[in-house]
Amino acid sequence: MVDLQRILSVLTEVRRRLYRVALVLGPLFGFLLVFEIQVTPVQIGPLAVPLPVPIPNLFYNVTAQVFAWLQANMLPGGVSLLNIGVGDSVMVEMEIGLLLTLILGMPWIVHEFGAFLVPALRRNERRLIRTIGIPATLLFAAGALVGLFFLTPFTFLILFKYVGALGLTPSMGVQDFVTFTLLYSLAFGVVCELPVFIYALTRVGVVPAATWRKHWRAAIIGSLIFGMIITPDNSGITMILIAVPMMALYFAGTYFAGRAERQRGRDGPGSVPMAG
Repeated sequence: MVDLQRILSVLTEVRRRLYRVALVLGPLFGFLLVFEIQVTPVQIGPLAVPLPVPIPNLFYNVTAQVFAWLQANMLPGGVSLLNIGVGDSVMVEMEIGLLLTLILGMPWIVHEFGAFLVPALRRNERRLIRTIGIPATLLFAAGALVGLFFLTPFTFLILFKYVGALGLTPSMGVQDFVTFTLLYSLAFGVVCELPVFIYALTRVGVVPAATWRKHWRAAIIGSLIFGMIITPDNSGITMILIAVPMMALYFAGTYFAGRAERQRGRDGPGSVPMAG
């Protein structure tokens, strides 16, 4: 009976946290699908300051503006996007809207998730979360931005060179384009979290640093498998472009895990070292 009450209290808290998250993410998602951002110059003294103003526009909304930017900056010149299915354009706006909602609402999601977990964590685990929280966020953001601004355009450039070599018309379905761009960029952001994951498991004593070093061959195979699964095409080129940085990040995480383990050994088995 006590266990049942404990489970029910946990489920009640989960529902309350999810409700609080939905209260923020729901209106944000709706805003992205209903409003367009227009830049209006506002005269402040001698300066004309650009001011973004939301204007209701159900069709050319924020998600459509983001799509236009992606189309202009991701694809090589001469590539045509095709609306193959009747509802492809609607799905494209939904996918972009969901991604933007998650990105913009991530601080609130992390806050609610942390508030749910903190009462169940030990002191050293709370300190670990505070230590790695900012580096993990920065690594994910940096990885996603590198994927979006450099890796994805480069991948499209390489793939469409093969299309040109065969004398084919360079074209792509609009939903395939958006799915490829978003998944590929997010995958690189996730990959950049690998050193934090390795460091955290070693620092709390779950996985010794020697284990990471011992199984480096399995890590290489796992990187290739992850690259094959996460990339939204079957060319093999995208798999390599994900797997190679993932291997490098694995070895970087192993190095920092070893440092954390040595520091803990110097400070004593009960201590929790600070990062760095």
